[in-house]
Amino acid sequence: MDLDPDLAALRPLGGFFVLRTAGEVLRPLPTLAQAYGNPVPAGQADPLAFRVRKVADTLHAPELRIAASVAQQGLAARLWSVALGCAALYGHLPDLDPRLLRWDPDGSAPDDLWLTEVRPLPADPATLTDTVVHGHLEPLAAALNARHRIAAGLLWGNAGSALAGAARQFEQWARAHGRTDAAAHAHALTAQLFTHPLLVGTGTRTGTAFRRRSCCLYYRVPGGGVCGDCCFTRAPRSSPRAPSG
Repeated sequence: MDLDPDLAALRPLGGFFVLRTAGEVLRPLPTLAQAYGNPVPAGQADPLAFRVRKVADTLHAPELRIAASVAQQGLAARLWSVALGCAALYGHLPDLDPRLLRWDPDGSAPDDLWLTEVRPLPADPATLTDTVVHGHLEPLAAALNARHRIAAGLLWGNAGSALAGAARQFEQWARAHGRTDAAAHAHALTAQLFTHPLLVGTGTRTGTAFRRRSCCLYYRVPGGGVCGDCCFTRAPRSSPRAPSG
């Protein structure tokens, strides 16, 4: 099935999968390329710093690096969801070049994304990896590390967790709606994506379940607790810092 201009097939899957198109942009928004800029050009606002601060204020996070981790994982989940959903339903991937994706850093979760032009690409694992890992997650990790000194293992653990979560949600939806073919396709693609050197060591995947080898630090948010795929079974008490891989 060819990509349609509105990517309408994604809409029934819910907020993490839906991708708005150019005609729906109601105000000027930065591109993700601008958000990943490091350093930000003089005189320009820093949308990534704004987003991290917004998440910190919302969660009452005691450290900005916690908010940076949560913000990064949320954006990774959006990107993986869109890419995997399109690959499994359309058999094509829209070009998600950071210069084509506009982002509202002041939006709620899931992150609001708008694609300014729908350009079809192949939906093979290599293209998905190039699009999401190299096109987005690497420059995002570099920008956050430069600002907050977050360990690479933590950020790639977040990326692996986000991929596993997107795959699990898609497979559940596809099987519930009789799309066993799409579920199987997504499962196979995900398995291949997890062979990438930056993702292969992030955790253990059994079926659709995932147990990561690092911690996203969410347990340090007041009342946060541990996530379902955390390396911890309960929040640590004695150590002020979680292992970050």
